[in-house]
Amino acid sequence: LVSFWLLGFDTAGSPAWVFVIAVVNAVLGVGLGLLCSAFARTEFQAVQFMPLVIAPQLLLAGIIVPRALMPDWLEWISNVMPASYALEALQQVGANPELTATAVRDIVVVIGCAIVALCLAAATLRRRTP
Repeated sequence: LVSFWLLGFDTAGSPAWVFVIAVVNAVLGVGLGLLCSAFARTEFQAVQFMPLVIAPQLLLAGIIVPRALMPDWLEWISNVMPASYALEALQQVGANPELTATAVRDIVVVIGCAIVALCLAAATLRRRTP
């Protein structure tokens, strides 16, 4: 919201869809963070796990290098990363005034990944109360 009103960010699509994608991506990040923390014995270990999850997402999502320019084997790995779909959905919303089928597919994939990550995190977290 700050980007649109205070910084003058403009997009062909609806700012509401940008907000929805950002929220879904944030929920996915929470799920992945909880999932990583389930395998850590201490908070310090949990912090050490996060680069193992975040770095591949950033490097292979197409933020730094377009996915089309990646070697085939890296592009295949990129297709498994949820951040790739979030970025592609944002690109579709930014370039098209109407929501495209590709954007809908990408949003659904990110929502699905968020649900899976949250369910796996809930199943693997240790209970502290009897």
